[in-house]
Amino acid sequence: MTERPEASPGRPAAAGRRRLLLAFLPLILFMALAGVFLYQLGSGKDASEIPSVLIGSRAPSLALAPLEGLNRDGVPVPALTDAAVAGRLTLVNVWASWCVPCRQEHPLLFALGQDPRLTLVGINYKDKSENALRFLGELGNPFAAVGIDPAGQSAIDWGVYGIPETYLVGPDGTILFKQIGPFTEETMASRLMPVIEKHAGPAS
Repeated sequence: MTERPEASPGRPAAAGRRRLLLAFLPLILFMALAGVFLYQLGSGKDASEIPSVLIGSRAPSLALAPLEGLNRDGVPVPALTDAAVAGRLTLVNVWASWCVPCRQEHPLLFALGQDPRLTLVGINYKDKSENALRFLGELGNPFAAVGIDPAGQSAIDWGVYGIPETYLVGPDGTILFKQIGPFTEETMASRLMPVIEKHAGPAS
């Protein structure tokens, strides 16, 4: 008759330690993430300064259908295509009518739309056209061209984290700048305008 091996005295203790570690693992992970978050706050870094791998690379191709029914100065606003922005310093804003921060930054975009040094265009993200038209009808249309992105595919191509997001694209198609989240007067003055002035000169 084969004798059963005696259980090692160390096995129950080791199993207990593993169970204890598994029980505390979520707490450990939470504390690690909280530590990273607190470090970011303490460092004074702006959450909108998440680096983009697209900066310095060529902007994704644009071939988006127009927002039907949208006019500017009595003329239909064209679709957002490569031809609409070719050879121009262009600010590409990703927005939607259901986006509360988009509404907050809209007056600043409206002012930018008057700047002759650049062309402001919009990607309308996962929105209903009637809601988008109502949004721009209420707040004004700052865009020289608007393309609809109902499935969000173009936003994926641009590496969008969440809207609003804005990209400054050079005349040669190179992405020069990315803003995550809504602009404020401070971020526009301290971050965006210096890049515009570098590539287009000071406002006249």
